[in-house]
Amino acid sequence: VQLQASGGGSVQAGGSLGLSCAASGRRFRDYNMAWFRQGPGKERVFVAAISKGNAASYYGDFAKGRFSISRDTAKNTMYLQMNSLNSEDTAVYYCAAGSQVLSSIREDYLYIYWGQGTEVTVSS
Repeated sequence: VQLQASGGGSVQAGGSLGLSCAASGRRFRDYNMAWFRQGPGKERVFVAAISKGNAASYYGDFAKGRFSISRDTAKNTMYLQMNSLNSEDTAVYYCAAGSQVLSSIREDYLYIYWGQGTEVTVSS
């Protein structure tokens, strides 16, 4: 699976931004999909994931109530809608695909395929 993330940019605090991750290659619907992010000088952290099959969603604590993950199987695309952004959300956002069990859906090392990242900058 090849993943292409897009939609990053600059936004003011309190604003919104939508990211997309387009997949090509193998069967998109066979994979769990996720977003991770890495801020300046920080480790990569889990943002959100959506499972294959019933498309259950999972969020990091900081993302709950502000971010929304979705997927469109017909378009082979995953989305991340981010609202109420703040400076802490400044990071490079990566999309990933994997086939792990759901109990490990937050673990980055279990994802097989990664996109190139898209940068989000939130100014206060």
